[in-house]
Amino acid sequence: MVDTKQFVKAAEIKMTDAVNHLDEQLSHIRAGKANPKILDGIKVPYYGSLVPLSNVATVTTPDAKTIIITPWEKSLIKDVEKAIMNSEVGITPENNGEIIRLGIPPLTEERRRTLARQSKQEAENAKISVRNARRDAIEQLKKSIKDGMPEDVEKDAEGEVQKIHDKFIKRVDELYAAKEKEIMTV
Repeated sequence: MVDTKQFVKAAEIKMTDAVNHLDEQLSHIRAGKANPKILDGIKVPYYGSLVPLSNVATVTTPDAKTIIITPWEKSLIKDVEKAIMNSEVGITPENNGEIIRLGIPPLTEERRRTLARQSKQEAENAKISVRNARRDAIEQLKKSIKDGMPEDVEKDAEGEVQKIHDKFIKRVDELYAAKEKEIMTV
């Protein structure tokens, strides 16, 4: 006889991963206030290879409108500045020879709407992943009926998967609502 808990647990793990991924993706979307995570995708040339910015500099946020990057080697300032200019961050860096300062400009209404749409798309992708995990678990449960599992046990497990699915969909909606509020707040 097949154990239903393994299918439910596998679905829950996939759903958790989807929500964690959404949280990570939303943290990279600039919302008008300084967040060092918007620089996570930037790679800097360092001794012949491209490395993440955080591997060659300290990134801090002294206030809500400024990010300060302090390269560990002064010779890297130009490379870091160039990497930021070539990235999709959309902020022009200022350097004083020792540190690089990024002033986070206020978002325009149009840019806010674009970022809100981007956040909504990320949330939709997460919901699709959660639904796919539910579908996979239910398919496995239905197949297990052929392996001798009683139908009522399968239906109970299906209900449990649905409850977990509903909980994660609600969590995705909460994350999106919080990010949308953050983006649209002037």
